[in-house]
Amino acid sequence: MGNFAGFGIMIVLFGIMYFLIIRPQKKQQQKHAETLKQLQKGDHVVTIGRLHGVVDEIDTENKTVTLDCDGIYLVFDMSAVAKVTNRVSETVQNDKDSSEDKTEEKPSTKED
Repeated sequence: MGNFAGFGIMIVLFGIMYFLIIRPQKKQQQKHAETLKQLQKGDHVVTIGRLHGVVDEIDTENKTVTLDCDGIYLVFDMSAVAKVTNRVSETVQNDKDSSEDKTEEKPSTKED
């Protein structure tokens, strides 16, 4: 009976470890892979070394990305990109929204 209880405890501990450690890590890896798939020229990124730059070129065959860091072009592995801070599509959308706000007329106020 004691052997079955020990085996049951090991199964429960493995289940807890799976849901607390393994599963969230897999989700994070999938999210990062999806972010790298959506990477485009002009996106602002941060590398694992905390270098900030703008994507200039993406080479999917060699799995490298060229970053423009204030006129200096550096080539990194795709896996070196830690996160995307500003996407091109978001910037275009924000610029479009702000230009629409500027073209709208302001309501006139009545003076008494």
